[in-house]
Formats: sequence, structure tokens, C-alpha cells
Amino acid sequence: MSKLQWKPGTMVYPAPSVMVTSGSMEKPNILTVAWTGTVCTDPAMTYISIRKERYSYDIIKTSGYFTINLTTKMLVKATDFCGVKSGRDFDKFKECGLTPVKGFHSSVPMIEESPVNIECQVTQILELGTHDMFLAKVLGVTIDDRYLEASGKFRLDLADPIAYAHGAYYELGKQLGTFGYSVMKKKTMKKRQQQKK
Repeated sequence: MSKLQWKPGTMVYPAPSVMVTSGSMEKPNILTVAWTGTVCTDPAMTYISIRKERYSYDIIKTSGYFTINLTTKMLVKATDFCGVKSGRDFDKFKECGLTPVKGFHSSVPMIEESPVNIECQVTQILELGTHDMFLAKVLGVTIDDRYLEASGKFRLDLADPIAYAHGAYYELGKQLGTFGYSVMKKKTMKKRQQQKK
């Protein structure tokens, strides 16, 4: 095996592929974004990076709010459509058969069909180059209770989440481990495996 040297590029894959909503219930918009993630736990903060020429850019910059809607295998076609078509030309909710629902913390609609909606308030815009980064505080998280176990554990895996890598969408595979399993005592590991049966 040998290593090949490439020019600097965006090679952190797979990436989440999320649908970001903006605007209002009267004039909602959806933009698909792969440049997103967690930046801080307390306070809960996230980011999205958007090109200035995108229709959503000015909407979010003006209002200061957006919602990240996680995507699933069932939503993959809508996810792609909302990434390649512009809200200047299409009502993406209508075109994709999606349902806008009122947010709890802002006037920005959430996507009802999404298993997780993360309402955000912009705290800072960093001009970086091809994209500007919208740093944001998480105002609230709404979940679909279909994926909530009686124990209170949220099973996002049951929603069939998707990821994006090199221009393609992928469904996630089987679980390989849980956080801390590499240092877990054998007795605890065995107990957890029996609980899953």
C-alpha cells in the first residue's frame, strides 16, 4: 500500500446531508447542506456553511434563524431535489410533498417528515471563501416520538438516516460499537449484549 498526495480539499467524509429550512410559514424554503456539524455542547451550538449566491443565504442572514432537519432514506429524493433546485424558482415543500410545521422557537418552519428538527439562531457569520459559515446557538430540538423507546432512549437508527460522500447518498450500516466500548469491562459488555436480545 502507498499513500498518494492530493491538493487540499474537503475530504471529511461521510458528511451529514441535512435539509435546512428558512423563511416563514407563509414563504418557507429548504436548502440541502452537507457542511454542518456540532461545534459546542454547552451552550449547544452548530453551524452551516452556505455559498453567498444561494437563495437561502440572504433569508437566513436577514432573519438570523434557520432549522436543521435530519434526513432519512425515505427523504433522500427530496434531499437531493432541495440541493439542486432553487427556492427562487420552486416551492420545495410543495414539489417534494413535504409538510411545513410551525417551529417552537422562531417563525422558521420545520419539516414534519424529518425525525429530528434543530431550531437555531445565528450568532456569527464568518466569511471564509466559497462559503460563509453561520455559527448558531441551538434553541431547541424536536423529535419524532415514533423513534422513542419506553426507556426514553431515542433510536435515530430506526429512521434510516443517510450520509453524503463524494457526490452520492448512502444509508448507514450496522452498528459496530458504542461510545467507550473499547475500554468497557467484559462483564458490562456481556450485560449490555444480553439486554439487546
